[in-house]
Amino acid sequence: MLRVAVVGSGPSGVYAAQTLVQQREVPGVRVDVLDRLPAPYGLVRYGVAPDHEKIKSLQGSLRTVLEDERIRFLGNVEVGGAELSTERLLELYHAVVYCVGAARDRLLGIPGEELAGVHSATAFVSWYSGHPDAVDEVFDLPGVDSAVVVGAGNVAVDVTRILARGTAELAPTDMPQPALGALAASGVRRVAMVARRGPSQGKFTTKELRELGTLPGVGARADRAELALDPMYTDPGAAAALPAVARRNLEVLRGWAEAEPGGEPRSIALRFYLRPVEILGGPDGRVTGMRFERTAPDGLGGVTGTGVHEDIEAQLVLRSVGYKGVPLAGLPFDPAKGTVPHAAGRVVRAGRASVGEYVAGWIKRGPTGVIGTNRPCAKETVSSLLQDAAVLARRELPGDPLDALRAAGLHPVEWPGWQAIETAESDLGRSLGRRSVKIPDWAGLLGAAGLT
Repeated sequence: MLRVAVVGSGPSGVYAAQTLVQQREVPGVRVDVLDRLPAPYGLVRYGVAPDHEKIKSLQGSLRTVLEDERIRFLGNVEVGGAELSTERLLELYHAVVYCVGAARDRLLGIPGEELAGVHSATAFVSWYSGHPDAVDEVFDLPGVDSAVVVGAGNVAVDVTRILARGTAELAPTDMPQPALGALAASGVRRVAMVARRGPSQGKFTTKELRELGTLPGVGARADRAELALDPMYTDPGAAAALPAVARRNLEVLRGWAEAEPGGEPRSIALRFYLRPVEILGGPDGRVTGMRFERTAPDGLGGVTGTGVHEDIEAQLVLRSVGYKGVPLAGLPFDPAKGTVPHAAGRVVRAGRASVGEYVAGWIKRGPTGVIGTNRPCAKETVSSLLQDAAVLARRELPGDPLDALRAAGLHPVEWPGWQAIETAESDLGRSLGRRSVKIPDWAGLLGAAGLT
């Protein structure tokens, strides 16, 4: 029997586990899915916006995989720490597949980024999604009239929507009660989502973009003059060569630019061809706005600065300019790419593939693609692992890894513990007159799982 550890229970980890137990080349594979958190599903639980229930429903598919009798979920197990090194983990399993994602956001690298009121979109998403690491994050939303979101991807769209959306629409979600209360007290009336390049180069999908224009009490705007700077916007022939999603995005933005203002109490403005130059602050050390340089297309797919600057008022700045991987103690790491060096999923150490160690997901390929992209990525990695199976299986293991984890002082949350967390969250929601509500702190999660 081949025993494999998968580190990370997000989509890439679950797809890797599923592929391992459903393949027929090597019979009898057993998989332990380890996660640092007591709860499974990774970014599907802690990264998908709470008001996007259709995407969050993917948890049901992931649940089906994790309930397979050949797969065991072990939460609250941190790999790379004092209790469990990567070397020790490989002693307990024939092979280890690391699916640890890309947990760190990228900085803008401009003056003023240290000011109070400047945050990463990652931190904001984690906070309103109930990630236990974000329970102490503070967002002074009552003191915010205007916010700036820097970025042009779906995460930027998500945080823009959450800032502008009314709490009546958020109350039916599983958003933690403290976050819901803070958003209910928010003073935000204006949100500017700002991109360095043009509308045809936005990374957001049309469905998410359109949603910004359907929020009750919110007017979505786009500047006709800024849109016209994009050759793809003004030249229908050139636009025809764009991917379908980019063409649809342009049409949505065209509608916003041509619509008459409706007098809504809150507004969202999508701004383009503005490059962040500086975050402005007051004498109290808090952000007061952002300075941008107007850019223009350079004819090569990029932009160039024009020397013209514009300041946008803001008491809150959220940067959403991408993610990067974080080194895991004991694994090689490429800091430039933010990934673990690999060959078809096999971890590469000192120029040679390390048989028994593998990667999948964002830590393998970088923060690219959508949730479904993780399937072929995991399949490639598992294929490499199976090719090595004959060599891997020769090594005799010391026994059930769970016993060794407990002996090392770890307290794994098994599947019944996770089910107890789900029950506690349902009970919490019922007590608040809502549906299931996330428990946002470590102590609450571990207590609900029976670890006190």
